[in-house]
This record gives sequence, structure tokens and C-alpha cells, in this order.
Amino acid sequence: MPDRGGGPTGPRIRVGRPSRRVRTLLMTLGVLAVLGMVFTMFAGFWTDWLWYRSVDYSSVFTTTLSTKIGLFVVFGLLMAVSVGFNIWLAHRLRPPLSAMSMEQQNLDRYRMGIAPYKKWLLLGITALVGLIAGASASSQWRTWLMWVNGVSFGQKDPQFNLDVSFYAFDLPWYRFLLGFGFAAAILGLIAAALTHYLYGGLRITSPGARATAAATGHLSVLLGIFVALKAIAYWLDRYGLAVKSSDFKATDSWTGLRYVDANAYLPAKTILFCIAVICALLFFATLWRRTWQLPVIGFGLMVLSAILIGGLYPAIVQKFQVQPNEQAKEAPYVEKNLAATREAYGIDDSQVTEYPGVAETKDQAKLRDDVANAASIRIMDPNIVSPTFQQLQQIRNYYAFPTNLDVDRYAKDGKEQDTVIGLRELNYAGIPKRNWINDHFRYTHGYGVVAAEGTSADAGGRPAFTESDLPSKGDLGTYEQRVYYGERTTTYSIVGGPQKEIDYSDDSGEKTYSYKGDSGVNLDNPMNRAAYAVAFGEPQILYSGAIGEGSRILYNRTPKERVEAIAPWLTIDGDAYPAVIDGRIQWIVDAYTTTNGYPYASRTTLGDTTADSLTATNDQRAVVAQQNQVNYIRNSVKATVDAYSGEVKLYQWDTQDPVLKTWMKAFPDTVEPRSEISRDLMDHLRYPQDLFKVQRELLTRYHVKDANTFLSGSEVWQVPDDPTNKTGETVPPYYLSMKMPDQDEQVFSLTTTFTPNGRDNLSAFMAVNADPGTGDYGKIRILKLPTSTTVSGPKQVQSQFNSQQDIAETIRLLRGGDSEVEYGNLLTVPLDGGLLYVEPVYVRGGGLKYPLLRKVLVTYGGQTAFEDTLEQALDKVFGGEGTPVEPPADEGEDEGTDEGTTPPPSTQQPSTVQEALNDAQKAFEAGQEALKNNDWEAYGRAQEDLEDALRRAEEAQSGGAGGARSSPRATASASASPGSNS
Repeated sequence: MPDRGGGPTGPRIRVGRPSRRVRTLLMTLGVLAVLGMVFTMFAGFWTDWLWYRSVDYSSVFTTTLSTKIGLFVVFGLLMAVSVGFNIWLAHRLRPPLSAMSMEQQNLDRYRMGIAPYKKWLLLGITALVGLIAGASASSQWRTWLMWVNGVSFGQKDPQFNLDVSFYAFDLPWYRFLLGFGFAAAILGLIAAALTHYLYGGLRITSPGARATAAATGHLSVLLGIFVALKAIAYWLDRYGLAVKSSDFKATDSWTGLRYVDANAYLPAKTILFCIAVICALLFFATLWRRTWQLPVIGFGLMVLSAILIGGLYPAIVQKFQVQPNEQAKEAPYVEKNLAATREAYGIDDSQVTEYPGVAETKDQAKLRDDVANAASIRIMDPNIVSPTFQQLQQIRNYYAFPTNLDVDRYAKDGKEQDTVIGLRELNYAGIPKRNWINDHFRYTHGYGVVAAEGTSADAGGRPAFTESDLPSKGDLGTYEQRVYYGERTTTYSIVGGPQKEIDYSDDSGEKTYSYKGDSGVNLDNPMNRAAYAVAFGEPQILYSGAIGEGSRILYNRTPKERVEAIAPWLTIDGDAYPAVIDGRIQWIVDAYTTTNGYPYASRTTLGDTTADSLTATNDQRAVVAQQNQVNYIRNSVKATVDAYSGEVKLYQWDTQDPVLKTWMKAFPDTVEPRSEISRDLMDHLRYPQDLFKVQRELLTRYHVKDANTFLSGSEVWQVPDDPTNKTGETVPPYYLSMKMPDQDEQVFSLTTTFTPNGRDNLSAFMAVNADPGTGDYGKIRILKLPTSTTVSGPKQVQSQFNSQQDIAETIRLLRGGDSEVEYGNLLTVPLDGGLLYVEPVYVRGGGLKYPLLRKVLVTYGGQTAFEDTLEQALDKVFGGEGTPVEPPADEGEDEGTDEGTTPPPSTQQPSTVQEALNDAQKAFEAGQEALKNNDWEAYGRAQEDLEDALRRAEEAQSGGAGGARSSPRATASASASPGSNS
């Protein structure tokens, strides 16, 4: 029998060797390739380090990197040692001789083949598994930091009486350790079994015993370790039930124990734990008994128990105990889920108030006066008027505004008002000549803020600008206007060197500028230039003469990108918004701390919950970390990014959040205390949209506190689809200064509506106080409408608008030629027990292709008006002259005309009416032609002619037979009062 530890012997065969020159060339190429790969990896590391150092957050880089390296080394070594030790031990325990058989003769060839390379093979296998395990472990750096720095929540779960921090911080780390242990045990078992088989410790076809005593003992210990880990898994599964998600008829995503979990799965896990411990001891006992009979029986019993106790028994309990009386059985557990979910999402203090949905007073004059106190109705829709800003305030093609503008508050004449605001950012697509110098050296920044009143427009339907022109001037005073960091700034710029930048252009020509800030990374150092040339794949960075003393490279320039890089443990809100603060343009970014380990709190997926009609058309508005599943969220951090210097500051907003406290322990000195927030900054902070969208989605089910009502599903709401577009997505929440019934004055708020599940009528209106300067900031108020009263929801209101004959005719006229009609945000305002709906209507006229405000739709208490201005529409509605709205057909009412409602139009139309409408059409077409030519004077005359024609049509119609209403009229100004129909 050959020695299995030796190698083959025999004559050596000489193989032709390449010449020295060839060997030298190959070695040189190999060394250069290795150096290239090393420098490429180094360039990525070095540029990251330089960037973090440039923003003064190098501690984030070092903490994250050291944690990853530590986990990689520790767990990589543990896995390598575990596998390597089992291979070594199996080899050491090999039998001295193997019985002669065909199986062993075949294995001898393999044994002799690997004999000379045993050590290298062992090192290679252990290194490979160590690298894989280390890389996997390094990705758990967040789990490790949360475990080692976790702080108490001060709240205990209702089942096991453990602090919530155990589930949020400890349990995930224990599960990782358990998973690592399983992997190590399985890999060690496989490696040991293969080694024993290769060296004769295990036999399949050879005569005699199938395994040596040494192999039996070795493998039994490994199996015992595996089963012992399974016992630990059963024990941890008991606690995992508190954060386990499952399907439940009352909700799509139920989390926590139900009746069957507490009364079947929980005792089953305990029993299985005990069985697994006994089974593991039986495997360990084979070290002395040298037989697998008892361990195999025990393992079989454990598997059978897992099927019967862990699977069949809970199914029986569910079928015969729960289903016959589910409401009573599940109610106590539903109450726990209700309480935990409301607490975890910050909706536990939501105030639900019954609201009649119909006006409580008949005094129309008083109602008209109350409108101004109820809300500052915003008719400038920030999601519509961006092209108007672009056309009127772009000034140069290399500037642009974001697709969706923002709403903020600014004081004018000592009074705070809602303002639509956007920055004139750099538009790379509009650069006259695209080349590397222009793209990265000449055109480097945007310039100035453009703002307009949210509640008014000028006579031509354009925004009433409060800050405009280039350089910008207006109500905002003096501030640094250059925008080096913005939502559209997605490429790098090299500034501050010998190459001058284009600052802005005016009538006297181009103005140049050289960046004077200390942002970015200095490129004076040749190594830095080489690293960035490799990292950005741009060799010109290494040798370009446009880079010299003082040159700095700016990148990671979008506000959300910078905050996410500096605080990778935060979830970033989808909407960063600009504000002028203390003479600087600051981007304000809301950030969240989250966990998916809050016991009994139902989970939600952020990407799904925060999707609406805006995110469907603009992915820049989407929340970062789309696929994150969470069941706890807090707006714990407010961040600012300076538009000129790129400086990032993180402020602690939620001072009680234990998750934020944990991360502040892990990354000390990265988050500034709340007291550091200036008064000027505080005036521009607001309640974040994505948090509001998560909360409103949860409140569709969790607005109820009674378990039986929750289980019945009778009070389930839904967020309505946006009726103003065809995306099929939900209506976005709207910022609006308004007053809820229990408030004394208007407050900047974030609002939304709810409809019953599967229906379109209104079921509730929700608003949150979005102004941090007030005492009840973050207070959620819900006005719940009675189920016995049918109040139209947004979709029905839009349908009623579109179905009004006079309104439809006006819309048709507005769409004449190549014009387009766009509906703005449909705002809902509580007013004296009823609900006031307001919707601006915009027209993209002629060749201008940007929207101008043309009409305003208003409805209240069954009266609808469609006028040129908001004031006229309100006067029409509350003057009793609005068009009565017929009940929607889907609410079970006939579409015919009853007494007291608008009768059908007359089939006979007086010729004078037709002539007036023809004149109106001509005037409208003349107005469109004037728009194409930018002739605003002619456009004004055309508008006057249009109004005159419409007035004549109304007068002619009023004089018709019986005073009956005739053909569709062009505007609500031609609407007759209900009394004229009698």
C-alpha cells in the first residue's frame, strides 16, 4: 500500500523553458497588472478618505471602515480556523491503513495527486471560505454598531416583558451570530466528511465498518454542535414571534403574536428547544458510546416533533379553536398590535374628531368672510408652474429649475405667506458648446433664488414674483446667490484654479468668477490628481493645464447624496428644499431613523408607502432606500447643505429617539444638539412629506382603537388617487396655511383626504401642524365624516367639475388651437362644518408651452363656480350664484333633473347666443395668437373681448323663452342662479 502522505516518484521530464527576455517581459507585465489593480483599489479608498476629510466628517469614514475591517478579520479568521481545523483534525484522525478495495484504490490516486500540495490546498480552502465569510460579516457593520451601542427604549413588549431595544438592537445581532454558527458548522461538517472519506475514515463500498471510531466521534461532535445551534434557534424563535410578519385578514402586514402564536407556536418552540438539547447531548455522547443509534433516533424524533408540534398542532388550533370564534380569540392580540403600531409610527396622539361635512350656517356673507380666516388658499401649484418659472426666469439656457418647485413661508409686509420657491440651477443640457472644459471648468454653478406668492397671480396668469431676475432681487434681501450644490448638479466641477468660471450673463456680457470657498478636495497634490483620474476614469485630470494651484474638485453635490454619504445610518426624505437663511441659500433635508424590530408593530415598505402621483413622474422626489421595510420611524434629524460651500450640518430633532441616541454613541460629534438650530432656520423647517405619507397610509387602518372594529374592517379607509392626472397613483399631500376647527389661527400644515375602501366619497380629512414655531407641531388632526352623510371626495369633485356643461364648454374653448389645459392641486379646506374645494386651472397657450393660471374652480355646499380669479369664484359660490352640483351617479341617485336643480339645456338656442359664442371663439383664438407673438397688450384686448362676448351670451340667454338655460356656456360667469330656473 503506497504511503498516502508521500508523492509520486520516477524520472523527471524536462520541459522547454521560455527565454530570459520573455520571462522578464511576462514578469514585468504581471507586476504592472498587479500594481494597476492595487492602485485602482487604492484610488477608491484614497478619494473617499479625501472627500470625508473635506467635509469634516472623517470620523464617519474611519468608524465605518474600522468596523468593517474588524468584522472582516474576526469572522473571516473564525470561519477559516473552523474549516481548517476540521480538515486538519480529519486528516490527523485518518486510519493508518485502508482495506484493499476498488474504492480505496481509486481514492489512492487522488491522495497521491494532492500529497505534494496538501499545505497549499489547506491554505487555499481556508483563505477562500475566510474571505467569503469575512465579506459577509463586514456587511453587518450597522448590526454590530447598533448592538454594541444600543440604548434602552424605556418600553417593554407585552408578551415577554423585554425592553424594545432587545428586539431592535440585540436580536438582529444574535441572529447573525446564529447564522454564522450554522454556516461554520455545516462547512466544517462537509470539509471533515470529505477529508475522512478521502483518507479512508468513511467508506461507502469498502468491506467492514462504514466509519472509523475517530471519524464517528469527530462527525458526531459537529452534528451535535449543529443540533445545539438549532436548539438556540428554537429559543430565539420564541422572541422572534413578537416581530414576525404574517398575513392576516384585518391587515396585509400583521406583525406580532396572534392567538395561535401565543398558544401553539410558543409552547411548541419551547418543547422543540428541549428536544434539540437532548438530541445534541446524544450526539456528544457518541464520543464514549461510539454508535450513532441513539443520536439518529433522537434526530428523527426532533424532525418528527418539528412536523407535528411545530406545524400540525398550530394548524389544528387555528382550525378548531380560532376560526369558530376568531373575533374573541384575536381581540387581545389585536389590541397589542394597535397600541404598538400607533406608538412606533408616532400616530398614537392623533386626534380624531367627528365632523358634519355640511355647512352649519346659512349666512352666505359670513361664510364668504370666513374663507380668508380658514386658509390662505394657494393657487400657485408648485408641481405645475416650474415651466413658467423656466420660461420667465431661466434667463439663459444653461440654467434650469427643478421639475417640482417647493412651498415655504416668507414674511412680506410683516405677514407670513406661503411662497413657491425654486433655485436657478445649472442645466448641463443647455450649455452652448459641450466639451470637457465647459462641462467641468467654465459652467460650474447656478445663480439665484426665484420665488412667487402662493396665493395670487398677476393679471396675465403669471406668478406674482417676489424674488426674480438675474442676479435675483426682491423681498429676500442680500444673500450669496451662487448655487454650487443642488438637485440638478450631478457631475463634478473643478474650480478655484487658473480657469475662470462663468458666473452669469447680463446685457453687458459674461461675468466671470473664481470659487473662493474651501469646499471640495485640493488637486495641488499630483497623487490626488492621479487618484481622481483613475476614480473618475478621466485621464485629463492628471495632465490638464486647466488645473493648477488652488484647483479644487467638487463632487457628491446633490443635497440628499451628501447627507446620505455623511450619515449612512439615516433614511433620507425624498424632498430636499431650499431656503434663504442668514444670508445663505441652505438646502434643508429631513432624515429618519428606522428599525424593523419593534415588537407587535406592523411593517411597511417605504418605497410603496411613499409613492404618489409626484414620485411617479419625478424619481428625484422618491424616498432614499426604497426597499427598506420598517415598523418604526422617527424624523430624528434635520440636515442642512450650504448651496455655496457644500457644508453639511446634522441637527438632533427628536431628542427622545433611542435609535438616534444609539447612532450618536456610535458616531460621536456628528450630530449637533437641537439648541444649535438658529431662529432663522427654525422658521423654515417643516413637517416632512414622506413621514406624513407613511403615517397617513397606516392611519387608513390604525385610526381605530377598538379591536373588534379593526377586525371587522368596516372602518378601513384609502388614500384617493390623484384626480388631476392619469398616473393612477395616490394624491400627494399638500402644504397649506390653514386653520382646523379647534385652532384659533392659521398654521402652516400638511393635508390629505381619505375615502372609504373601494368608494369615492369622502370619509375623512387629515392635517398635521407643520410649523415648528408653534406649540403643537406634529399634532395630527383627523376630521371624520359621518357614514350617514355622503360628502363628495376628490375624484367625485373633479368629475362634477368636468361634467358641468358650462365649465366643459369653457374648457373646450381653452383647449382651442394647440393649447393644453392642466389642473392644479385640488385643495380641501374645512369651513364651518363643510368642505371647500379649490382647484386652479392652467393653460399652456399657443407656442409658449408654459402654463398660465386662467381659471379657478371652487365648490362648497353643492354650489360650483368657475371664474378667472379665486375672489370671483368665491363671490359666485357664496353669493348664491354658483352652479348647483348634482349628486354623483355612483352614490345611488338618479342623473335626471329634479326640482330645484339645474334643468337640461334648451334644445332651441337663440341666434344671438350663438353669435356671441362665435365672437367668444374668435376672441379666444386672437388671444392665442397674441400669446404666440408675446404681444401682451393684444392678449389683454383679446381677453376683454372674450369677457364681453361671454357677457352678451349670458344676457341673450337670460332673455330666452321661459328663462331656460340653453347650450353649454363658456364660463361659470354665465351660470344662472337656481332661482332663474323656476
